[in-house]
Amino acid sequence: MNREWLEKDFYKELGISSGATQDEIKKAYRKLARDLHPDKNPGDTKAEERFKAVSEAHAVLSDPEKRSEYDEARRLFANGGFGRGGFSPGGGYGQGQGGFGEFNLGDIFGGAAGSTAADGGLGDILGGLFNRGGGATRTSTRPRRGSDVETETNLGFREAAQGVTVPLRMTSPSPCTTCHGSGAKPGTSPRVCPHCNGTGVISRNQGAFGFSEPCDDCRGTGSIIDDPCVDCRGTGIQNRTRTITVRIPPGVRDGQRIRLAGQGEAGLRGAPAGDLFVTVHVSNDKVFGRNGDDLTLVLPVSYSELVLGTTVSVPTLDGRVGVKVPAGTADGRTLRVRGRGVPKRSGGAGDLLVTVKVAVPPKLDDEASEALRRYAEAEKAGGFDPRAGWAGA
Repeated sequence: MNREWLEKDFYKELGISSGATQDEIKKAYRKLARDLHPDKNPGDTKAEERFKAVSEAHAVLSDPEKRSEYDEARRLFANGGFGRGGFSPGGGYGQGQGGFGEFNLGDIFGGAAGSTAADGGLGDILGGLFNRGGGATRTSTRPRRGSDVETETNLGFREAAQGVTVPLRMTSPSPCTTCHGSGAKPGTSPRVCPHCNGTGVISRNQGAFGFSEPCDDCRGTGSIIDDPCVDCRGTGIQNRTRTITVRIPPGVRDGQRIRLAGQGEAGLRGAPAGDLFVTVHVSNDKVFGRNGDDLTLVLPVSYSELVLGTTVSVPTLDGRVGVKVPAGTADGRTLRVRGRGVPKRSGGAGDLLVTVKVAVPPKLDDEASEALRRYAEAEKAGGFDPRAGWAGA
């Protein structure tokens, strides 16, 4: 855990209570991010800084594991520390009765400047405290992987159906551009701790038990940075705004999440980055609808076209195609045009489903009205009754 977290109130940044649900956190973040986004406030440095703070708060509180660590650390800090003597965020444990000497918060959570974050911080230390039988020791330490990041994008109906490449501008922890994520001053490199040989722990036996404790020299990280990077203070990451290009595959649905491996929050000291999840929102189209991989549309036709039959040009995602309406087609019938729907991931495409709907003219001139009357008389004389058998008739 990053020691700087304790100096910030992420709940206050988002304007929510400490008991807020994940949905409340997401809703508060979306509103603030929309209002404070740099594109909406060009040249406003205060809005940009606030946007970064809100993004950092969301990155922590939206991750259940990080939020749990943050809440626990704040609780312990508010209660005066661990055990006897207490601690301060930047200082060490008290030297009172049973004190443990100088030991700052970075030792516990693996986030202080000048050290490399181990996999699980406090959890690893407690988990490795007792090696039953004295045989098991931790052979290596790895910096913790970066957290996953979530964002959203809005697409037009046809963009989502056909696939599109979109730029996403986002603010999140990224590898430090000065030290390239190593945490060490340019021109230098972290070195393996000689005391623990890079394991981060020192093991000892006492009777039938084996005990492991954090290495004092490297503070449980397995490596030592003699000259920390001044820009990231040895963490290897910085909050920065970046633009990435995302390829949205054809056929994406409204609400679908796209995963981009390694595009999330940077890991500490060169650890693997988390993933980026992009939730896609698809707008409606004036012409097309969608049913799975099939496109749907309603085709207006005249009564005479249904009775006599016709061929009508209709739009598709990639041009127009002729659809044959057979003579005697009933109003509301759906005609299928194969292979002209939404592209499938497995190859090919769905179908285009065309539903015919009679369009009634709001007004007829005298000639058309007279012709329609003559037709109605001929229709009746021919024995056609549209309500034959209907409602008991």
